[in-house]
Amino acid sequence: MTYLGIDIGGTKCAVCLGDTSGAILGKRQFLTEEPKGPQQALDRFVVEAHELIAEHNVEIRAIGISCGSPLDPDTGIVQAPAQLPSWQNVPVVSFFQKHFGVPTFLDNDANAGALAEHEFGAGRGCQHMAFITFGTGLGAGLILNGRIYRGANCYAGEIGHMRLADDGPVGCRKLGSFEGFCSGAGIAQIAERERILWNGTTAVLEGADTKSIASAAIDGDAFALHVFQVSGTRLGQGLALVNDVLNLEKIIIGSIFLRCEALLRPAMEKVLYAEALSASVEKLQIVPTGLGEAVGDYAAIAVAASRMKYIS
Repeated sequence: MTYLGIDIGGTKCAVCLGDTSGAILGKRQFLTEEPKGPQQALDRFVVEAHELIAEHNVEIRAIGISCGSPLDPDTGIVQAPAQLPSWQNVPVVSFFQKHFGVPTFLDNDANAGALAEHEFGAGRGCQHMAFITFGTGLGAGLILNGRIYRGANCYAGEIGHMRLADDGPVGCRKLGSFEGFCSGAGIAQIAERERILWNGTTAVLEGADTKSIASAAIDGDAFALHVFQVSGTRLGQGLALVNDVLNLEKIIIGSIFLRCEALLRPAMEKVLYAEALSASVEKLQIVPTGLGEAVGDYAAIAVAASRMKYIS
């Protein structure tokens, strides 16, 4: 069975073909050009998708769409996510159903990532797991009792909004939030805040981004290592809270954790084991995404594949 995956991002969009075995058959990518509005991007999706389908000579069974929140999976409407402000109440599901005539499903990017890991990656076989997007922002997709859990109105998993400290870097428009400490923008903020108190030398320049800070840390820069220790400590604190509530088998973390696990894990584990319920955390595994940097390619495909299981 072949599925079409539609990934709507604030900077880039992608369309993928994939199947139930987890193979990505083909992919096209283009710039979102958000200021031009949604219609031009939707039209481009249709063109790229038809060319991809023709190129691989396949018949698609369903379409999955992954996009940032807020959105409504039941009505199939994207509701102006932070990185897509011009996409106000866009009926993306009905648009693609009209053009391709197959079942079409929508979910937010964190849920889509969780479905991808559960279907094809490190979460296969798990009944209770979370996928955490430790990238530009921080959010979680939750699989509970083997099914995606969205909450009352699709806001379950917004763990980045949790406040971990009265003061600290800003994430989700909140000082000291989980996202503030554990995201790309947050780590850069940590560096600027900690620089004021740092007495030693450092190769980390003012205004450095997380990639530059990570590179310095890998090279042994003491200040850069300290920055990641701060982030790792807060990561452990946040994960302890999440696991105390949900008692998970696995927490799978993407993006920055995948690339910087060695810099984050020691501090994370120290706090996690000190703060979390011991009986619960003993059953927990924390691992980087099994799909690596390609998790986004699988995410929308997994939205379609997982939903078709229950209607086929």
